[in-house]
Amino acid sequence: MAVLDQTRTPVFTAVKQYIDAGIIPFHVPGHKQGRALPEFKEYVGEKVLAMDLTCVPGLDNICNPRDVIREAEELTAAAYGAEQAFFLVNGTTSGIQAMILAVCQPGDKIIIPRNAHRSALGGLILSGARPVYIEPAINTDFGISMGITPEQVEGALREHPDARAVFVISPNYYGTVPPLKEIVVVAHRYNVPVLVDEAHGAHLKFHDALPDSAMEAGADLAASSAHKLAGSMTQSSFLLLQGGRLDPKHIKAVLNLSQTTSPSYILLASLDVARKQMALRGRELLERTLALARWIRGELARIEGLAIMGDEVTHLPGCSYLDPTKITVNVQGLGMTGYEMETRLRQEYKIQVELSDLYNVLLLVSIGDDEETAGRLVAAFKAIAGERSRKNVIRFCPPLPAIPRMAALPREAFYSQTRSLELEQAEGEISAEAITAYPPGIPLVCPGEVITREIIDYVTLLKNEHADLQGTEDPEIKYIRVLKDTVSLHEHGLAGRVGLA
Repeated sequence: MAVLDQTRTPVFTAVKQYIDAGIIPFHVPGHKQGRALPEFKEYVGEKVLAMDLTCVPGLDNICNPRDVIREAEELTAAAYGAEQAFFLVNGTTSGIQAMILAVCQPGDKIIIPRNAHRSALGGLILSGARPVYIEPAINTDFGISMGITPEQVEGALREHPDARAVFVISPNYYGTVPPLKEIVVVAHRYNVPVLVDEAHGAHLKFHDALPDSAMEAGADLAASSAHKLAGSMTQSSFLLLQGGRLDPKHIKAVLNLSQTTSPSYILLASLDVARKQMALRGRELLERTLALARWIRGELARIEGLAIMGDEVTHLPGCSYLDPTKITVNVQGLGMTGYEMETRLRQEYKIQVELSDLYNVLLLVSIGDDEETAGRLVAAFKAIAGERSRKNVIRFCPPLPAIPRMAALPREAFYSQTRSLELEQAEGEISAEAITAYPPGIPLVCPGEVITREIIDYVTLLKNEHADLQGTEDPEIKYIRVLKDTVSLHEHGLAGRVGLA
């Protein structure tokens, strides 16, 4: 196989050539290089709006790439060690949903972690697949979920040998990485493909001090958010494919069902340049990033009242590695919640963290950081901690309720007629919505599952702890939508057919 020239940027070069040629556009977009949007153009600049192009000769077509987009995707596949790559401009959400749609027909089983991203739930609804959930372990010190284990996957496949795929998160939001190679070995022994939500791992391939990427671990398909940690613009991602278990033509056909036919060439060009940069300079850039992350970790660890999640978590079930560029800072020892710390950092120090929860704030260190931004971050934590009296407030992470019985597929629940009911009165009803608690980021109930008293009481407990609860139309989670007619489900045998084994 010929070695590809990673210095090339086919899409970005074609866009620049189109602009430099001075072509007068009598095509969309209607802002005509920003002339119809002068206020916006004045702020963002002329070049950005000139780059906002459509599929015209010389720029290829994302639905059937045969020219510069195809070449850029081939370069990406080579850089990531994949056999084929697809550019995504609808975010990794579209990639995750395409992965599920590509392997599952209505009623097919897919083995999936209970803490999968909401985009995976969307994939279940769109495909009509039946989830076989695996519950990840909880790190009670930080109140967050870890990953799934090869033993859990083996047990699920033994019980459900007709499963069409195993879905894995690697790394998760907090940077914990499951034993992915071992999971892949187990799944492939059953000739089942492994799909990886690699939204937080687009940088892993480019430094040997980081955990294996999904392709390095042998996964069949991975959706990777280049915009999160590899430098491209928000909403731009890659879908990576290898092995012979999945047909690339079918993958592309599925993508064409949901991805826009009018891609942003600004996003496509940013993917092109980000791939070039990581392929040529990724190790150098990540070496500096890792050094910064180590320094930040060391400085924060010396601040009384803070606890930093470190390599000790790699001894827990479902966690073999920790990406050091994700820094989870537990602030309980300051008598604060993560939400309070996030607010103070933003309002008083003009620093925005990646997320906060009841216990922690999460910091993301990337190739875009430097000594100046790292220094300001550490100084802000030191200042806030210096003002606090040590309270060591204990907030507990109670055991999660059991996964409730599934009485309808997520797709069936989504498309059924529903009614709104007070959660307190919803025991025994079939939920049409999900309720997810942060921490630990695991759904308590998903569409199609029976609401139990245990779940209702757990939600009440978390509300009293001021935890973050999401998923229902009602932002206060006082009301929940439930299926209006559960009798017809039983009449058609759905409850028995899709109940969890």
